[in-house]
Amino acid sequence: MSIAATGRGVRIAVIDSGIHPQHSHIEASRLLPGISVRGDGTIDAVDDATLDRLGHGTAVTAAIQEKAPEASCIPIRVFHEGLKTTGHALITAIDWAIEQGVDIVNLSLGSTNPAHAPSFAAAIERAEEKGVIVVAPRAVGGPPCYPGALEGVLAVDLDWDCPRETYRPATDGSGCFFASGYPRPIPGVALRRNIHGISFATAQMSGFVACALERLDAPIAGDSRIEAVRAALCA
Repeated sequence: MSIAATGRGVRIAVIDSGIHPQHSHIEASRLLPGISVRGDGTIDAVDDATLDRLGHGTAVTAAIQEKAPEASCIPIRVFHEGLKTTGHALITAIDWAIEQGVDIVNLSLGSTNPAHAPSFAAAIERAEEKGVIVVAPRAVGGPPCYPGALEGVLAVDLDWDCPRETYRPATDGSGCFFASGYPRPIPGVALRRNIHGISFATAQMSGFVACALERLDAPIAGDSRIEAVRAALCA
């Protein structure tokens, strides 16, 4: 199934390694000011705080923008020296995004440590209360991934055979969605040689969610918003 909308008017927080606005796959005019969050929860909002020096967040944002080119993306940088952060930083980032009034939080990441689940569950409840839809991986390589495995999250899983232009809902009643794990292609680089994985299935699903939000007949707030979007995605 495909979605013809463009995500116009939808605000997406991208919690990742930041964004490089000069990258050829990035539409810089659709980026809004963001922040950097350190492992201890310290927030930094200086001019280059969200500049991506790892490439992951830029590729994730490019996948979102490909699917929802008129959505606005807000970078929240939690990855600094490598693709590793703390649960405290992620919860700080989610809460900051909620305070900004975003519509979607894209988490192309998560923790397989179940000890983090209660804190993430509380953050997801705060998001639901404000009608913020958190899109995150259901699992990473087998084990459940948090917060994606929790109630109230629009969970994503991989389907390598799913075309990049589409997605499919799970048939087990879980409310999960499957999407391709391949990012936007780079000319001359084979798909499997480019970075790929659940991060990009999640990002592409965030783009589809943005388009579904745009197409809702009437604004829906609170914790019923995610169910309205799930229904729209399955229609």
